[in-house]
Amino acid sequence: MTDTLTTTDLDRTRFFIGGKWVQPTGSETMESLEAATGIVLGVAALGNAADIDAAVRAAREALDNGPWGRTTAAERAAVMHKFADALNARAEGTSKLVSQENGMPIGLSLGFNGAAPGGLLQMYAEIIKTLPLEEIRPSLMGATIVRREPVGVVGAITAWNYPLTLAMMKIAPALAAGCTVVLKPSPETALDSYILADAALEAGLPAGVLNIVLGGREAGEALVSHPNVDKIAFTGSTATGRAIGAECGRLLRRVSLELGGKSAAVFLEDGDIDTFVGGLAMSSFMNNGQTCTNQTRILAPRSRYNEVVDAVAGFARDMVVGNPLDSAVTLGPMASEEHLGRVMGHIDRARNSDARLVFGGNRSADQSRGWFVEPTVFADVKNSDALAREEVFGPVMAIIPFDDDDDAVRIANDSNYGLGGSVWTKDEQRGIDLARRVRTGTIGVNYYVVDLGSPFGGMKDSGLGRELGPEAINAYLEYKSIFTSADIITG
Repeated sequence: MTDTLTTTDLDRTRFFIGGKWVQPTGSETMESLEAATGIVLGVAALGNAADIDAAVRAAREALDNGPWGRTTAAERAAVMHKFADALNARAEGTSKLVSQENGMPIGLSLGFNGAAPGGLLQMYAEIIKTLPLEEIRPSLMGATIVRREPVGVVGAITAWNYPLTLAMMKIAPALAAGCTVVLKPSPETALDSYILADAALEAGLPAGVLNIVLGGREAGEALVSHPNVDKIAFTGSTATGRAIGAECGRLLRRVSLELGGKSAAVFLEDGDIDTFVGGLAMSSFMNNGQTCTNQTRILAPRSRYNEVVDAVAGFARDMVVGNPLDSAVTLGPMASEEHLGRVMGHIDRARNSDARLVFGGNRSADQSRGWFVEPTVFADVKNSDALAREEVFGPVMAIIPFDDDDDAVRIANDSNYGLGGSVWTKDEQRGIDLARRVRTGTIGVNYYVVDLGSPFGGMKDSGLGRELGPEAINAYLEYKSIFTSADIITG
């Protein structure tokens, strides 16, 4: 990090606070590098506790004294639809930028960074229009008005792998509920979040309703502990989530945590191998393996074990590694040189275990620049091995044998995590029955694709709370009971 960096068209050296672009209080900046080439994309300012304080104060002012705190649900929905339109108009450029930042294949990025953020705004705009914010219930002494109110100022801290979708999974329900937001994006994707600010300005979102301060650990800690923040919504590592959860517990602050995973794909003996292979791109290798729901533990029956190993290795061998902006590429680079080092560390440790390397295991020899790793498959992995216990967050598969359905469920559940999963069988009811036994927040039968209209989140070390679906808005609402006379019922 330095104060004298190359100037580019993508420089973001100011923060979005109180509806304006403001200068940071400090001087720390960083270069954002393209994952496929290592070249400089832009320069971004990094915020500190003072910048976070300014953003939180702006959010509190907008909530307590600005127009947002007095809007109706219909009025908020109208602004959210304009916000969605502004993001949709920027979708192509946004998708390209994120692919450059974190290596996401462009086809995937068009969906998750181009279409999904606007779609989430539209979905929650419609939900809030039909959600009764007050209801009257008869009570022993008269009547009670049960009222839903916004939880307050929300601190949103997001990860780099799906930066705009993860941000909007928090922003959209928070805005619908009437909350104001301070977003702290990850420095690994330093540039794209400011597109949200540009779109918010165009849509006429009132000043202070959405504030964006890029920063590292200091900024994150300041946001989590700020006395004027009412809720923290976090997506990231389990280790960081534990620290945030502990601080929010000390402060009695509401918190939702979407954390890591080490999910299992269970291929039953009656499974269709072509269906399984056809689903691997989304279930196990999605976003170059940089997805918390990826099922990188592949459980195969002993009767078909070699067939499954060969199929997964064949899929890995056929992947097209290269620049993610090329639509033919199915495996882009890791998001950063540091993250590449972490992934290679996991691979090296697995090489020194009893597991058998079937394919890959090295940096991609065909790429002279960027942070590329070969898709990698290990067989004969024990569920007690580090490769089966720890989240690699890269395209590295661990194939584990099992004896029968009960053994498969036991292995799948023998994990500290519980976020995703899948079952592959020609008997869908059998798959559903087995899925019900796996302790995980989401699981698919013969495919795995997250449904934006249904609750998403984890069990065990994979987190607390749920995002997505109509249920997510409850995390941004408080319930108030107003005790009154029975006269209000008859009116």
